[in-house]
Order: sequence, then structure tokens, then C-alpha cells
Amino acid sequence: KRSIVTLDNFLKTMREKGFTLIELLVVIAIIAILAAIVLVSVANVRNRSYDSRVESALNQIRTQAEIVYEESTPNAYTTVTCTHADIAPLCTDINSIIGANPTIASSADAYCAESVLKSSTSEYWCTDSTGRSKKYTANPACSAVAGAEVYTCE
Repeated sequence: KRSIVTLDNFLKTMREKGFTLIELLVVIAIIAILAAIVLVSVANVRNRSYDSRVESALNQIRTQAEIVYEESTPNAYTTVTCTHADIAPLCTDINSIIGANPTIASSADAYCAESVLKSSTSEYWCTDSTGRSKKYTANPACSAVAGAEVYTCE
């Protein structure tokens, strides 16, 4: 004869029986696995948000560079550097994320600004005076080194 399971009977049985050690360990293991998955996802999201900040700062440098060009007489990009008063805070923000200022190469008629991204040391964001502003999987090689100047993202 089957007995009818009531809430009172169930609770009485659970109080007397409880959970076994194996059941508790399985639940703890499941929780640990789920926590690990969440932590990995959070780390990836954080790095992508840092990348967005770097990209945004470089795009703002591009805007500031055009303002500098228009306000200088004669028109020139030569003062587009991390020491320029309007560009310095943007460079400081990038430095706080990746630990280094962006590379900015500028001449009278062109400039290039690039930085490595936080999520991958082999990915870069580059912007230049031709209007390019995009991600590169190799260093776009902006350079102000005498004899090896490169003022565009290539």
C-alpha cells in the first residue's frame, strides 16, 4: 500500500535523514564551476571596456589634432603630442589603462596616433590625419624617429 506524501511527512523525513556528504560536495562543486565561468566572463568584459576607452581616447586625440591644426598659424600638426594641454589628459587616460602613453608621430601636414589594446598585446588601435581610425592585428608603426617617420596607419 502506497502512503500519501504530505508536507509534514516530507519535512519530518528530511529532518531525520538530512543531506549526505556526497550531495553537499556535488552542490559545492557545481557552484564553484559556475563561479569560475562567471569570473572569466567578467575579466573579458572588463578588458573589452578598457579597449573601448583606449579607442575613444584615440578618437578624441584625432578631434583635438584637427582643432590644433585649424588654430595654429600656419596650419600644422607639429604640436600634436602628449605634452599638448588638450591632448595630455587623453594620453594620461590611455597610460592609466595600458601603462604607456600612445605613440603620436606628427609633422606639419600629417599625424598618426596609435596604442596597444588591453585585451591583447598584438592588437592596436590607430588613427591618423587621413581619417583612418581602426583596429590592427599588427603594430601600424606610427613613428617620429628621424629618417623613419610614418604619419599614417599602415
